[in-house]
Amino acid sequence: MQIITKTSDLSATCEKLRKSEFIAVDTEFMREHTFFSQLCLIQIATKDVEAIIDPLAKGLDLAPFLEILRDKSITKVFHAARQDMEIFYSLLGEVPTPIFDTQVAAMASGLGDSIGYDKLVRALLDINIDKGSRFTDWSRRPLSSKQLTYALGDVTHLRDMYPILMQRLKSQNREHWLDEEMNILANPDIYSFKPENAWKRMKIRKFSDTWLAVMRLATEWREAEAQRVNRPRGRILKDDAIYEIAMQTPTNTEELGQLRAIPNGFERSRAASDLIAAINTALADPQQYAPKIDPPKRNPAGLGPIVEMLKVLLRIRAEEIGVAPRLIANAADIERLAADDEADIAALKGWRKDEFGDDALAMKAGLVGLRLKDGIIVLER
Repeated sequence: MQIITKTSDLSATCEKLRKSEFIAVDTEFMREHTFFSQLCLIQIATKDVEAIIDPLAKGLDLAPFLEILRDKSITKVFHAARQDMEIFYSLLGEVPTPIFDTQVAAMASGLGDSIGYDKLVRALLDINIDKGSRFTDWSRRPLSSKQLTYALGDVTHLRDMYPILMQRLKSQNREHWLDEEMNILANPDIYSFKPENAWKRMKIRKFSDTWLAVMRLATEWREAEAQRVNRPRGRILKDDAIYEIAMQTPTNTEELGQLRAIPNGFERSRAASDLIAAINTALADPQQYAPKIDPPKRNPAGLGPIVEMLKVLLRIRAEEIGVAPRLIANAADIERLAADDEADIAALKGWRKDEFGDDALAMKAGLVGLRLKDGIIVLER
């Protein structure tokens, strides 16, 4: 096992990595008490390299490895990549591509919905992972050999699973499925922490300009404050507090302190004054600051039978192609599809449309149907 703590050793290792078509990558990080993840380890593996990079080592420059991540001739293999990608996006200022997410690949090849890493390793490699080091504080030094072995196993198993999953996808002619999903993961907007976009993570509970404007600027303030002090959003204010502020629209710190969701004493802080300033800005011109969101359309009466038929169709098609139904469409998507043939949903795009959406539209048009055959519901085209 190679533990890299010097820039010279990292540069030498990266020269070897440049010769690889793919590299398995994983990270260990801490985020319980901070807004930004503290990167503690980077594990890497190829056919010829097995190494752990220690980002906390004094004087270590990650630049050689970041250049590997930028190299578009090398596929970066992750499992459940989103948090790892978020970390590398913050370091690179761009999304490392191309990527291959083994969790998504497993779903596309029929190995289960959001399958965990341990189960996937057991299914593909017949290996049971020792979970004893899972809850390690990875920021502490020194780490034990057991902890380091556990961390390295995350990428050596990834390396070994990658060709197996690739072969499964090729044999099923589903490589293009994965390409579509990876394009979604490569969207930089997913990993951006711009305060002005923070409201998009919130649930829209009212559609008045005043509610939307106050919710937006209060959420923007919280995001900026959380980044400024490097604390989790919820440690600044809970989502429920944002919703209550948008509903009650306090205009001074005394009114703010009377809200149930506001922590005791918060109204006496400097942060409270800044928040009130943001709220008053929103109240002064709600139309300017309210996000432009159309209220959801009311579904036409009598959709119930159509929804139920589409749900049955979804189950049939999911069983036929061997994937979890919700990988294709969720309940909300089915309701929108029942109401609108041009609904902006994933089920009417890409491979999902080919495998389900086209049949769903044909069923709504009366061109295909369902019937019982030997006690089993089948699709009749």
